[in-house]
Amino acid sequence: MSFFSEEHRLAATRRMLHHLGDTLNARFSVRLWEGSLIPLGREVDERFVIAINGSGVLGGLLRKPTLENLLLEYVKGHIEIHGDLIDFIALLRDRQMKKNLKKLNKFFLLRQALPLLFAPAAHKTVQHEYTDDAIGRDAARRDNKKFIQFHYDISNEFYALFLDEEMQYSCGYFKDAGTSLDQAQQDKLEMICRKLRLQPGETLLDIGCGWGGLICHAARHYGVTAHGVTLSQRQFDFATEKIKKLGLEDRVTVELRDYSTLEGAYDKVVSVGMFEHIGIANMPAYFKKIHSLLKERGILMNHGISRRAKASRRKALKVRPERRLLLKYIFPGSELDNIGHTADLMEIAGFEVRDIEAWREHYGLTCQHWYRRLEARREEAIGFVGVERFRMWALYLAGVSTGFRDGSMHICQVVATKRGPKGPSGLPLTRDDLYR
Repeated sequence: MSFFSEEHRLAATRRMLHHLGDTLNARFSVRLWEGSLIPLGREVDERFVIAINGSGVLGGLLRKPTLENLLLEYVKGHIEIHGDLIDFIALLRDRQMKKNLKKLNKFFLLRQALPLLFAPAAHKTVQHEYTDDAIGRDAARRDNKKFIQFHYDISNEFYALFLDEEMQYSCGYFKDAGTSLDQAQQDKLEMICRKLRLQPGETLLDIGCGWGGLICHAARHYGVTAHGVTLSQRQFDFATEKIKKLGLEDRVTVELRDYSTLEGAYDKVVSVGMFEHIGIANMPAYFKKIHSLLKERGILMNHGISRRAKASRRKALKVRPERRLLLKYIFPGSELDNIGHTADLMEIAGFEVRDIEAWREHYGLTCQHWYRRLEARREEAIGFVGVERFRMWALYLAGVSTGFRDGSMHICQVVATKRGPKGPSGLPLTRDDLYR
C-alpha cells in the first residue's frame, strides 16, 4: 500500500480518530468518506455526527488550518454536522474535553497526518460573500446602504421562515422561558411602547424600522403618528404593503432613506437593532442627529447589541477571526460598542440617560427559536437562498444564541431624554407603569 494512496490516508485517519476518542472522550462520532463511523468517546450521543466527505477535506485543513477554511468546508458540504447545532456547540465546549486536549500525543498525530498533507482539496469558492471593505471603518469607502442590503435584501420569504408573524428581527421579551416566539415579540413591542411612554397624538420616529412591525403596533395601540426609515428595499416594500393592508396610511409612513438626512421634530425616537450597523466612529454623529430630531424632553429608546469593555483602545479595535467572518459573510459594516461608552456618548450628545436594561438571556432564547424554526424548514430555506447561504445562516444563528447565553455577547435597551432646562425629566419616579 503506497504511502500516498487513498487506502493509506484512510487508515491513518482512523488511527488519528481512535487516539482522539481514547483521549478526549467526547460525546459525538465521526463518519469517514467510505462510510465507517468512529466514536470519539466511550458514551457518544448517537444524534451528533461529523461527516467528512473526503481525504482532501483533512488535507486542506492541515495545509491551511484557519477558521475561515473550516467554515468554507462546512458551507460547501465537505463537512456535514448531523444534530442540533446549538446542542452540538455545547458538546464541543465541554470543559473536561478541553482539559483532555493537553493529553494528546501530538507527535503521533503529526506522523499520521503526513499522508493527508498531500491529499488534493476540493474547490471552496462561495457565492455569498461581501467582496468590498466589510469592516467599514474607512468613512470614505463605507456604504451603509450596501451593507444593509447585503444582509436584509436576501428574501422576505426567507426571513418569514423563522421570524414571528410581525417579522421582528430583533430580541424578543420572554416573561418566562416557555413563552412562544410570537408572544415574546408582541411583549417586546408593548414594552418598547411603554418605555417610550407613548401618548395619543404624539409623533414617533423609528430609525431602522425593519418590516414595519413597531410603527404599526404603536399607531394601532397607542394612537401615535409614526414614521419609519430603512435602507432595505425589501423591508420598505413589505412595510408599505403592511401599512396599506392595515389601513394605517393616515397615521403611518415609511421611507427608503438614510436617517442622517432626516429633518423635523418628533416627540419620541426609537432605534431597535439598527445601532450595530452604525460603527463606533459614527456613533457621536448618530446621537447628535437623533438629538436634533427630538423635541425638548423627548424620549429616545436605543436598543442594540453590545460587547464587554476592553482594557485598551488597541484591544477594542482588534478584529478577531470569528468576527471577521461575520463581517465578510453575514453582517458587513457592523461594530459593537460597550454599554458604558454608549452611555457616555449619549450624555455628551445632550441626553440624560434614565434607564439601562440588559436583555441578553432574552436574545439567547430568541436566536434559539430562530435557529430551530429555520432548521425545521430547511428545504424551503434552501429553495429561497441556496444551500451555502442556508448553512451559513444556520451556523450564525446557533452561534449567536450560544454567545448570548454564555455572556460573550450582550444587548441593552437604553432610555434617555433630551436634556432641557434644569428641572424634572418628566418621567415617572418608578418603573411600575411598565409592568401594569
